[in-house]
Amino acid sequence: MSPQEPRPAGPTFTPAPADCQALVELHRLIELGGTHVRAQAVRRIEAAGQPFDVIAVSLGNPEPTAPTLGLFGGVHGLERIGTEVVLSFLSALVHRLKWDDSLHAQLDTMRLVFMPVVNPGGLWLGTRANPHGVDLMRNAPVEATEPVPLLVGGQRLSAALPWFRGPAGQPMQPEAQALCEVVQAQLLGSEFALALDCHSGFGVQDRLWFPYAHTSQPPPNLAELHALHRLLDQSHPHHHYIFEPQSAQYLTHGDLWDHLYRLSLPDTTGSPGGGSCFLPLTLEMGSWLWVKKNPRQLFNRHGIFNPLIEHRHRRVLRRHLPLLEFLMRAAASHARWMPPETDRPLHHRQGLARWYPEQPRQRGLVRP
Repeated sequence: MSPQEPRPAGPTFTPAPADCQALVELHRLIELGGTHVRAQAVRRIEAAGQPFDVIAVSLGNPEPTAPTLGLFGGVHGLERIGTEVVLSFLSALVHRLKWDDSLHAQLDTMRLVFMPVVNPGGLWLGTRANPHGVDLMRNAPVEATEPVPLLVGGQRLSAALPWFRGPAGQPMQPEAQALCEVVQAQLLGSEFALALDCHSGFGVQDRLWFPYAHTSQPPPNLAELHALHRLLDQSHPHHHYIFEPQSAQYLTHGDLWDHLYRLSLPDTTGSPGGGSCFLPLTLEMGSWLWVKKNPRQLFNRHGIFNPLIEHRHRRVLRRHLPLLEFLMRAAASHARWMPPETDRPLHHRQGLARWYPEQPRQRGLVRP
Protein backbone atom coordinates (compact mmCIF):
# COMPACT_ATOMS: atom_id res chain seq x y z
CA MET A 1 0.00 0.00 0.00
CA SER A 2 1.36 3.42 -0.90
CA PRO A 3 1.22 6.44 1.46
CA GLN A 4 -1.43 8.01 -0.78
CA GLU A 5 -3.90 5.15 -0.32
CA PRO A 6 -6.51 5.30 2.46
CA ARG A 7 -5.34 4.24 5.92
CA PRO A 8 -6.80 0.96 7.21
CA ALA A 9 -9.08 1.09 10.22
CA GLY A 10 -7.02 2.16 13.20
CA PRO A 11 -7.12 4.49 16.19
CA THR A 12 -9.76 7.19 16.11
CA PHE A 13 -8.47 10.61 17.14
CA THR A 14 -10.40 13.52 18.57
CA PRO A 15 -10.90 16.03 15.72
CA ALA A 16 -8.41 18.87 15.92
CA PRO A 17 -9.92 22.38 16.30
CA ALA A 18 -9.62 24.29 13.05
CA ASP A 19 -7.79 27.12 14.85
CA CYS A 20 -5.09 24.74 16.18
CA GLN A 21 -2.96 24.49 13.06
CA ALA A 22 -0.28 22.27 14.59
CA LEU A 23 -2.77 19.54 15.49
CA VAL A 24 -4.49 19.82 12.11
CA GLU A 25 -1.09 19.36 10.45
CA LEU A 26 -0.22 16.40 12.67
CA HIS A 27 -3.49 14.66 11.77
CA ARG A 28 -2.82 15.36 8.07
CA LEU A 29 0.66 13.86 8.24
CA ILE A 30 -0.61 10.74 10.00
CA GLU A 31 -3.12 10.26 7.20
CA LEU A 32 -0.57 11.01 4.50
CA GLY A 33 1.92 8.56 5.99
CA GLY A 34 -0.43 5.64 5.46
CA THR A 35 0.87 2.28 6.64
CA HIS A 36 4.37 3.69 7.17
CA VAL A 37 3.12 5.57 10.23
CA ARG A 38 2.01 4.04 13.53
CA ALA A 39 0.06 6.52 15.63
CA GLN A 40 -1.62 6.31 19.02
CA ALA A 41 -3.55 8.61 21.32
CA VAL A 42 -1.60 8.15 24.55
CA ARG A 43 -3.86 10.38 26.64
CA ARG A 44 -7.02 12.40 26.17
CA ILE A 45 -7.16 15.72 28.01
CA GLU A 46 -9.54 18.68 28.08
CA ALA A 47 -8.96 22.43 27.88
CA ALA A 48 -11.85 24.87 28.32
CA GLY A 49 -14.32 22.13 27.40
CA GLN A 50 -12.41 21.13 24.23
CA PRO A 51 -11.05 17.55 24.15
CA PHE A 52 -7.54 16.88 22.83
CA ASP A 53 -5.43 13.80 22.23
CA VAL A 54 -1.76 13.59 23.22
CA ILE A 55 -0.51 11.75 20.14
CA ALA A 56 2.66 9.72 19.56
CA VAL A 57 3.80 8.71 16.08
CA SER A 58 6.48 6.20 15.15
CA LEU A 59 8.19 5.17 11.93
CA GLY A 60 10.62 2.40 11.13
CA ASN A 61 11.68 -0.76 12.92
CA PRO A 62 9.19 -1.71 15.67
CA GLU A 63 11.59 -4.07 17.48
CA PRO A 64 11.93 -2.81 21.09
CA THR A 65 15.73 -2.99 21.02
CA ALA A 66 16.18 -1.15 17.69
CA PRO A 67 18.18 2.11 17.95
CA THR A 68 15.75 4.97 18.34
CA LEU A 69 15.54 8.73 17.97
CA GLY A 70 12.69 10.49 19.78
CA LEU A 71 11.67 14.04 18.85
CA PHE A 72 9.43 16.03 21.16
CA GLY A 73 7.86 19.48 21.05
CA GLY A 74 5.12 21.57 22.57
CA VAL A 75 5.86 20.70 26.20
CA HIS A 76 5.38 24.43 26.77
CA GLY A 77 2.31 25.40 24.77
CA LEU A 78 3.45 28.97 24.27
CA GLU A 79 6.62 27.84 22.47
CA ARG A 80 4.97 26.94 19.17
CA ILE A 81 8.23 26.98 17.22
CA GLY A 82 9.40 23.77 18.95
CA THR A 83 6.29 21.95 17.73
CA GLU A 84 6.75 23.39 14.24
CA VAL A 85 10.39 22.26 14.00
CA VAL A 86 9.37 18.66 14.85
CA LEU A 87 6.39 18.75 12.47
CA SER A 88 8.57 20.14 9.69
CA PHE A 89 10.97 17.20 9.99
CA LEU A 90 8.12 14.68 10.18
CA SER A 91 6.58 16.23 7.06
CA ALA A 92 9.86 15.96 5.16
CA LEU A 93 10.21 12.28 6.10
CA VAL A 94 6.62 11.39 5.20
CA HIS A 95 7.06 12.92 1.75
CA ARG A 96 10.47 11.28 1.27
CA LEU A 97 8.96 7.88 2.00
CA LYS A 98 7.25 8.09 -1.39
CA TRP A 99 10.57 8.01 -3.29
CA ASP A 100 13.66 7.73 -1.08
CA ASP A 101 15.04 4.17 -1.01
CA SER A 102 17.88 5.20 1.30
CA LEU A 103 15.37 6.42 3.89
CA HIS A 104 13.49 3.12 3.73
CA ALA A 105 16.78 1.25 4.21
CA GLN A 106 17.66 3.43 7.21
CA LEU A 107 14.25 2.92 8.81
CA ASP A 108 14.66 -0.84 8.42
CA THR A 109 17.43 -0.60 11.03
CA MET A 110 16.06 2.02 13.44
CA ARG A 111 12.94 3.67 14.81
CA LEU A 112 11.79 7.29 14.90
CA VAL A 113 9.32 8.44 17.55
CA PHE A 114 7.53 11.81 17.38
CA MET A 115 5.46 13.68 19.97
CA PRO A 116 5.20 17.13 18.38
CA VAL A 117 2.40 18.38 20.66
CA VAL A 118 2.96 17.07 24.18
CA ASN A 119 0.80 19.84 25.68
CA PRO A 120 -2.09 20.34 23.20
CA GLY A 121 -4.26 22.20 25.70
CA GLY A 122 -1.49 24.70 26.45
CA LEU A 123 -0.80 25.11 22.74
CA TRP A 124 -4.46 25.86 22.04
CA LEU A 125 -4.77 28.23 25.01
CA GLY A 126 -1.43 29.91 24.26
CA THR A 127 0.02 29.20 27.71
CA ARG A 128 3.35 27.84 28.88
CA ALA A 129 1.66 25.53 31.40
CA ASN A 130 -0.95 22.88 30.76
CA PRO A 131 -4.68 23.67 31.25
CA HIS A 132 -4.29 23.05 35.00
CA GLY A 133 -1.56 25.67 35.28
CA VAL A 134 1.27 23.16 35.77
CA ASP A 135 4.63 23.61 34.06
CA LEU A 136 5.27 20.12 32.72
CA MET A 137 9.06 20.61 32.82
CA ARG A 138 8.83 21.11 36.60
CA ASN A 139 6.38 18.26 37.21
CA ALA A 140 8.52 15.12 37.54
CA PRO A 141 9.34 13.55 40.95
CA VAL A 142 12.87 14.96 41.05
CA GLU A 143 14.16 17.25 43.78
CA ALA A 144 17.19 19.45 43.17
CA THR A 145 20.13 18.62 45.40
CA GLU A 146 21.44 22.20 45.30
CA PRO A 147 19.78 25.64 45.50
CA VAL A 148 17.60 26.61 42.52
CA PRO A 149 16.66 30.12 41.36
CA LEU A 150 13.51 31.58 42.89
CA LEU A 151 10.36 30.60 40.96
CA VAL A 152 12.28 29.63 37.79
CA GLY A 153 13.59 26.54 39.55
CA GLY A 154 10.05 25.33 40.21
CA GLN A 155 7.55 26.41 42.86
CA ARG A 156 4.52 24.97 44.63
CA LEU A 157 3.03 28.27 45.84
CA SER A 158 0.31 28.74 43.23
CA ALA A 159 -0.73 27.83 39.70
CA ALA A 160 -1.28 31.56 39.21
CA LEU A 161 2.49 32.00 39.21
CA PRO A 162 4.76 30.67 36.46
CA TRP A 163 6.86 27.50 36.84
CA PHE A 164 4.25 25.81 39.09
CA ARG A 165 5.30 22.22 39.82
CA GLY A 166 1.85 20.94 40.73
CA PRO A 167 0.55 20.01 44.19
CA ALA A 168 2.98 18.06 46.36
CA GLY A 169 2.33 14.34 46.56
CA GLN A 170 0.11 14.22 43.49
CA PRO A 171 0.75 12.10 40.36
CA MET A 172 2.34 13.75 37.36
CA GLN A 173 0.03 15.58 35.00
CA PRO A 174 -1.50 13.42 32.20
CA GLU A 175 0.63 15.08 29.52
CA ALA A 176 3.82 14.40 31.49
CA GLN A 177 2.68 10.83 32.10
CA ALA A 178 2.06 10.40 28.37
CA LEU A 179 5.58 11.56 27.49
CA CYS A 180 7.11 9.29 30.11
CA GLU A 181 5.09 6.29 28.95
CA VAL A 182 6.17 6.75 25.34
CA VAL A 183 9.84 7.19 26.29
CA GLN A 184 9.79 4.17 28.58
CA ALA A 185 8.03 1.99 26.03
CA GLN A 186 9.84 3.05 22.86
CA LEU A 187 13.24 4.45 23.87
CA LEU A 188 14.44 3.03 27.18
CA GLY A 189 14.34 -0.54 25.88
CA SER A 190 16.50 0.31 22.87
CA GLU A 191 20.15 -0.68 22.62
CA PHE A 192 20.77 3.02 21.93
CA ALA A 193 18.38 5.96 22.05
CA LEU A 194 18.61 9.70 21.57
CA ALA A 195 15.88 12.17 22.49
CA LEU A 196 15.59 15.81 21.49
CA ASP A 197 13.01 18.05 23.18
CA CYS A 198 12.55 21.34 21.29
CA HIS A 199 12.01 24.55 23.26
CA SER A 200 12.61 28.27 22.81
CA GLY A 201 13.21 31.25 24.99
CA PHE A 202 16.77 31.26 26.32
CA GLY A 203 19.44 33.73 25.22
CA VAL A 204 20.63 34.79 21.78
CA GLN A 205 22.25 31.47 20.82
CA ASP A 206 20.86 28.01 20.18
CA ARG A 207 21.89 25.56 22.88
CA LEU A 208 21.85 21.79 23.20
CA TRP A 209 21.44 20.90 26.86
CA PHE A 210 22.04 17.50 28.41
CA PRO A 211 21.32 16.29 31.97
CA TYR A 212 21.43 17.14 34.71
CA ALA A 213 19.05 19.97 35.64
CA HIS A 214 18.71 19.01 39.32
CA THR A 215 22.42 18.88 40.19
CA SER A 216 25.71 20.30 38.98
CA GLN A 217 27.26 16.82 39.07
CA PRO A 218 28.09 15.21 35.69
CA PRO A 219 25.85 12.41 34.39
CA PRO A 220 27.14 8.83 34.21
CA ASN A 221 27.10 8.93 30.40
CA LEU A 222 29.43 11.93 30.20
CA ALA A 223 31.83 9.91 28.02
CA GLU A 224 29.12 9.18 25.45
CA LEU A 225 27.90 12.77 25.48
CA HIS A 226 31.43 14.01 24.87
CA ALA A 227 31.78 11.58 21.97
CA LEU A 228 28.47 12.81 20.50
CA HIS A 229 29.59 16.44 20.87
CA ARG A 230 32.84 15.67 19.09
CA LEU A 231 30.95 13.85 16.35
CA LEU A 232 28.74 16.91 15.81
CA ASP A 233 31.80 19.18 15.66
CA GLN A 234 33.49 16.94 13.13
CA SER A 235 30.42 16.30 10.98
CA HIS A 236 29.17 19.91 11.00
CA PRO A 237 32.31 21.96 11.76
CA HIS A 238 30.50 25.29 11.39
CA HIS A 239 27.40 24.47 13.44
CA HIS A 240 26.05 27.21 15.68
CA TYR A 241 25.01 25.21 18.76
CA ILE A 242 26.43 25.53 22.27
CA PHE A 243 26.53 21.98 23.61
CA GLU A 244 26.52 21.97 27.42
CA PRO A 245 24.87 20.57 30.58
CA GLN A 246 21.74 22.44 31.62
CA SER A 247 23.31 22.90 35.04
CA ALA A 248 25.79 25.31 33.43
CA GLN A 249 22.90 27.79 33.22
CA TYR A 250 20.51 27.04 36.09
CA LEU A 251 19.13 24.19 38.21
CA THR A 252 15.50 23.17 38.59
CA HIS A 253 13.24 20.80 40.44
CA GLY A 254 11.06 18.32 38.58
CA ASP A 255 12.87 18.06 35.23
CA LEU A 256 11.19 15.40 33.07
CA TRP A 257 14.39 14.42 31.28
CA ASP A 258 16.35 14.05 34.50
CA HIS A 259 13.59 11.75 35.71
CA LEU A 260 13.64 9.64 32.53
CA TYR A 261 17.42 9.58 32.32
CA ARG A 262 17.65 8.28 35.87
CA LEU A 263 15.08 5.59 35.02
CA SER A 264 17.34 4.50 32.16
CA LEU A 265 20.23 3.72 34.52
CA PRO A 266 20.05 0.02 35.34
CA ASP A 267 21.22 0.14 38.95
CA THR A 268 21.12 2.39 41.98
CA THR A 269 24.83 3.23 41.84
CA GLY A 270 24.34 5.63 38.91
CA SER A 271 26.26 3.44 36.49
CA PRO A 272 25.22 3.57 32.84
CA GLY A 273 25.58 -0.20 32.70
CA GLY A 274 26.32 -2.28 29.66
CA GLY A 275 24.29 -2.96 26.56
CA SER A 276 22.09 0.14 26.36
CA CYS A 277 22.45 3.90 26.36
CA PHE A 278 19.90 6.73 26.55
CA LEU A 279 21.03 10.31 25.84
CA PRO A 280 18.32 12.98 26.23
CA LEU A 281 19.01 16.43 24.80
CA THR A 282 17.04 19.67 24.93
CA LEU A 283 17.21 22.19 22.11
CA GLU A 284 16.82 25.69 23.54
CA MET A 285 16.36 28.02 20.59
CA GLY A 286 17.69 31.49 21.32
CA SER A 287 14.49 33.49 20.97
CA TRP A 288 16.07 36.69 22.28
CA LEU A 289 17.75 36.95 18.89
CA TRP A 290 14.34 37.26 17.21
CA VAL A 291 13.35 39.97 19.70
CA LYS A 292 16.65 41.77 19.11
CA LYS A 293 15.95 41.90 15.37
CA ASN A 294 12.31 42.88 15.86
CA PRO A 295 11.84 44.61 19.27
CA ARG A 296 8.12 45.02 18.62
CA GLN A 297 7.76 41.32 19.40
CA LEU A 298 8.15 42.25 23.07
CA PHE A 299 4.58 43.54 22.98
CA ASN A 300 3.24 40.15 21.90
CA ARG A 301 3.51 37.28 24.39
CA HIS A 302 3.95 34.83 21.51
CA GLY A 303 6.68 37.05 20.09
CA ILE A 304 8.96 36.50 23.07
CA PHE A 305 9.15 32.78 22.28
CA ASN A 306 8.50 32.52 18.53
CA PRO A 307 9.67 34.24 15.33
CA LEU A 308 6.68 36.23 14.09
CA ILE A 309 8.02 37.56 10.78
CA GLU A 310 7.45 34.97 8.05
CA HIS A 311 10.94 34.89 6.54
CA ARG A 312 12.50 34.45 10.00
CA HIS A 313 10.02 31.70 10.77
CA ARG A 314 11.00 29.82 7.60
CA ARG A 315 14.69 30.38 8.37
CA VAL A 316 14.32 28.83 11.84
CA LEU A 317 12.59 25.76 10.39
CA ARG A 318 15.43 25.34 7.86
CA ARG A 319 18.11 26.05 10.45
CA HIS A 320 17.47 22.97 12.59
CA LEU A 321 16.71 20.32 9.98
CA PRO A 322 20.43 19.40 9.58
CA LEU A 323 20.63 18.80 13.33
CA LEU A 324 17.65 16.43 13.27
CA GLU A 325 19.08 14.59 10.27
CA PHE A 326 22.43 14.32 12.08
CA LEU A 327 20.81 12.87 15.20
CA MET A 328 18.90 10.37 13.09
CA ARG A 329 22.10 9.15 11.46
CA ALA A 330 23.96 9.18 14.78
CA ALA A 331 21.34 6.94 16.36
CA ALA A 332 21.31 4.53 13.42
CA SER A 333 25.13 4.36 13.31
CA HIS A 334 25.87 4.55 17.04
CA ALA A 335 28.12 1.49 16.98
CA ARG A 336 30.60 3.34 14.75
CA TRP A 337 31.19 6.31 17.06
CA MET A 338 30.27 5.26 20.63
CA PRO A 339 33.48 5.00 22.69
CA PRO A 340 34.51 1.43 23.55
CA GLU A 341 35.04 0.62 27.20
CA THR A 342 38.77 1.21 26.94
CA ASP A 343 38.22 4.79 25.65
CA ARG A 344 35.49 5.86 28.10
CA PRO A 345 37.91 7.12 30.78
CA LEU A 346 39.57 9.46 28.26
CA HIS A 347 36.23 10.82 27.01
CA HIS A 348 35.06 11.24 30.59
CA ARG A 349 38.14 13.26 31.54
CA GLN A 350 37.81 15.39 28.41
CA GLY A 351 34.12 15.99 29.23
CA LEU A 352 35.05 17.07 32.75
CA ALA A 353 37.67 19.48 31.40
CA ARG A 354 35.21 20.98 28.90
CA TRP A 355 32.04 21.27 30.98
CA TYR A 356 32.95 20.80 34.66
CA PRO A 357 36.19 22.70 35.27
CA GLU A 358 35.54 22.76 39.03
CA GLN A 359 35.18 18.99 39.27
CA PRO A 360 38.23 17.02 40.51
CA ARG A 361 40.08 15.25 37.72
CA GLN A 362 39.79 11.48 37.67
CA ARG A 363 42.48 9.20 36.36
CA GLY A 364 40.02 6.59 35.25
CA LEU A 365 36.34 5.81 35.03
CA VAL A 366 35.14 2.34 35.89
CA ARG A 367 31.67 0.96 36.21
CA PRO A 368 30.80 -0.25 39.72
